[in-house]
Amino acid sequence: MSGYRGHPWLVLSTVMVGTLLIGLDRTVVNLAVPKVIDDFGITVSAAAWIATAYIITNAVFVPVFGKLGDLYGNRVIYVWSFIGFILVSLLAGLSWSFGSLVAFRAVQGLVGAAIYPTAMSLIAKSFVDPKARAQALGIWSSSFAVSAVIGPLLGGYLIDHFSWRMIFYINLPIGLAGLAMTIAFLPHDRPAEQGAFDWFGSVLLAGAVSSMALVLDQGQSWGWGSSASVACYVAVVCCGILTYLWETRHPHPVLDFKLFRNPTIVSVLAVSFISFGGMMGAMFLLPVFTETFLGYDAIQSGLLFVPLGLALPIAAPLGAKLASTFHPRYTVAFGMALAGLSFYLLRHLDPGMGFGDFVIPLALFGFGLGLGMAPLTNAATTAVELHEVGMSSGLLNLTRNIGGAFGIAILGTVLNNATNADVLRVAEHSVIRSANPAVIRQGVALIELKADLIAYGTVFTYAALSMVAGGALALFLLKRGGPGAALSAEARAEAMAGG
Repeated sequence: MSGYRGHPWLVLSTVMVGTLLIGLDRTVVNLAVPKVIDDFGITVSAAAWIATAYIITNAVFVPVFGKLGDLYGNRVIYVWSFIGFILVSLLAGLSWSFGSLVAFRAVQGLVGAAIYPTAMSLIAKSFVDPKARAQALGIWSSSFAVSAVIGPLLGGYLIDHFSWRMIFYINLPIGLAGLAMTIAFLPHDRPAEQGAFDWFGSVLLAGAVSSMALVLDQGQSWGWGSSASVACYVAVVCCGILTYLWETRHPHPVLDFKLFRNPTIVSVLAVSFISFGGMMGAMFLLPVFTETFLGYDAIQSGLLFVPLGLALPIAAPLGAKLASTFHPRYTVAFGMALAGLSFYLLRHLDPGMGFGDFVIPLALFGFGLGLGMAPLTNAATTAVELHEVGMSSGLLNLTRNIGGAFGIAILGTVLNNATNADVLRVAEHSVIRSANPAVIRQGVALIELKADLIAYGTVFTYAALSMVAGGALALFLLKRGGPGAALSAEARAEAMAGG
């Protein structure tokens, strides 16, 4: 690689813009839901499909684009997905009906799915030195935190002062700037693997993943034992078995099950699944608490994540550096323990809490997440051969998506069940010493409030245990190095042609 076109730090800066764009889109759309409901005259349950359509297609196509990047080159996949995302964002802003908005959101999830796995592959190929690569992946991870902070603040302002359509139009200037950087700075990498794409395997995998994502997203409203949920369970099992039978016989599978024989990959996936489950479940419910019990609006709830967003970019490069000095499992375990402690500190949520009460726990969470996730991301790219980096990164992102969906579904169900149980428990130990109907109503409301607060405490305790469990798995299972760790500088440079 010579000149600026293949300069690794310019490659990193470029893919960070794409990551930030996708992250912004995911964080601001939920803020627009009330306005969309008013504009199109739909129900709240129907509006959930704005998020569901995106989640399903994004989860389905992450591993697909990871494989396509290996077969045809990551740059070409990245460029076309970027162009597609810009165009679909414009169409989503111009939506003439709720059905058209859902359709464009589904396409957004599809084209946006290419960004993460191709970005990870481009970083892994661009940075020859293992320490520099680990640091770069740590810095790249901070894009998620930045989007989590900027998204609610920018989105809330645009929605309140203009229209919900602006959250899609804002993608155009950011996207065009990112596209210009992409064309200028991303090197033309050679395909890491030769062969025909496994279309049938992709369809089978899509059936399994989409059914799982659908039931996790909608199961609570449908009922976990409803006929629709059961149909999804059957589809997951049948498509999953067929995927395994087909992929283990295909010469170029979209999902190579041989990766599951790699102990480092298995460890990374296990830790990511468990920790992302606790993280996403807790982070999903925290704004619900603040807006329901503290009276925060969307912008105020978004401000809560500023300490997290400031701590994570500091901790992510530090985590990568520490993992190159010490065994990565210690860095991951310590980071997950800090994140677990932050959730444990939030177990006593109270309506009297102010903004300052969230600063230390969420800053601690961001710091722990940065320390832990950067080494995990690096391990997913160094534990495999170069031609498997795209597939490995796609599998990692798929695992994180599914883990997050499981976490939201499980902790949401825990919250509902715990609230119902706690109402009875609190009522048994409560006495209302008045026959006045107004006093009785007030007493019942206080009982329900106390039950809600205890239930949130239960949820955050479970989330803390999930993070600690992920750290414990890393401590005992995560190994250093792998087939890709010893790749020579020449091997990586050879993969990047035209830089």
